[in-house]
Amino acid sequence: MKRFLLLALVLPTLAFADDDCATRRTVPDGEQSLQDVIQLGLCRNPQTAAAYASLQSSRYNKNAKYANYLPSVSAGMSAGKDYRNNEWHDWSFGASLSASYLIFDFGKRTADMNQTLATYRAAGFDFSETVQNFVYGLVGSYYELLNADANVKSAESALTVAQTAYDTANKKFKAGVVARADVLKAETTLANSKLAMERAKNNREITKGTLLTKLSFPADQEIKIADMPSTFGSDAESESIDELLKIAREKRPDLLRATANKDAAWHKRNSTFLKNLPSISASASLGWNDDSFSGLFSPSGNQLNGSIGIRASMPIFAGFANMYGVRAAESDYERAKYNEQQASNAAMMDVFTAYQNYKTARTVLTQTESLLKSATESEKVTAGMYRVGRATMLDWQTAQAELIDAQKQNNAAKYDLFVKRAAVALAIGDLKSELEGKNDE
Repeated sequence: MKRFLLLALVLPTLAFADDDCATRRTVPDGEQSLQDVIQLGLCRNPQTAAAYASLQSSRYNKNAKYANYLPSVSAGMSAGKDYRNNEWHDWSFGASLSASYLIFDFGKRTADMNQTLATYRAAGFDFSETVQNFVYGLVGSYYELLNADANVKSAESALTVAQTAYDTANKKFKAGVVARADVLKAETTLANSKLAMERAKNNREITKGTLLTKLSFPADQEIKIADMPSTFGSDAESESIDELLKIAREKRPDLLRATANKDAAWHKRNSTFLKNLPSISASASLGWNDDSFSGLFSPSGNQLNGSIGIRASMPIFAGFANMYGVRAAESDYERAKYNEQQASNAAMMDVFTAYQNYKTARTVLTQTESLLKSATESEKVTAGMYRVGRATMLDWQTAQAELIDAQKQNNAAKYDLFVKRAAVALAIGDLKSELEGKNDE
């Protein structure tokens, strides 16, 4: 139970720390960290709020089942006026109080309680999974916006280089060193750079709007988010796939939910079978009647009565409903076992896939860093060679294009690595530790 309460209670508590979080209409001022964005999203997101309401409903249903362990007491009052032999008689009044308590039912009451507890645990794990999936979506949008910001900066840098190339070609043309074609090529590259800048800005606006929408803010508002460190360490880098699979079996919400559903089906099967056995109850009642009323109570008409007793009951025949009910419960239990096995297989594949994707993303980031370093140096060298007449404008344009492409690849690889690492944490059901920076060096 503690596993899902970790997210069910801790993260939402942090999110609701700001009193006006759920009702505010504008994004908070200042730079927002990833944790700030997550807390804001959890506070305002209707999907997680609905999942929490569902969890609360399951909790109240669980609490209601405890009533089976307590006596049931009921009270009643009556008033009537009889009509007999063509005339109305005096008013009569009555009151009653009755109580009953189940003494023994061969464990059916306990089986019902255990089924409800297992269902409640399943609802808790369902809520935990909903929260983690929503948070993972926020993480992805957060890094996508950082990537979009980085692409805008890269586009600005490319525009500056293209402007420098155009100015250099124009000066050399006026000096009669190069042909007009160099100026035209540089002008074309400059125009493409300006176009790329507008596209990068447009993509950033769309990405920003996506993040704001997930935070339940209008998409046309502004939000400032903090960048992440360029390097980081993670336990996931050194842990083996077997260790990750072990963590997933212990913490992944959908696996724990499948197990809880299987337990609930097992207790339901037991409860359905135990319905066919006898039950023993104790009962007591107390009644008062007054059947002669003529403005005032008549002492001679007052009657006080009561009873106590023990009652045993057992179903004999219900049209074969009990027999088919038992068989249906057994089938539900078998289905729950297969669902648990299927969930386990799918979860293990998710962990394996996320782990392999993360390893690949680390390799890609290293390669793109080398590519960016090489492309940056190549552009600088080619620019210098063009200024002294040892390279053509086409050479410089090619170097610029390679640099822009390397910058984009490196930006995408950097933030994709963060997403892939979060995907590993999500796959093993330990996203909260990842977000708290437990694995950071």
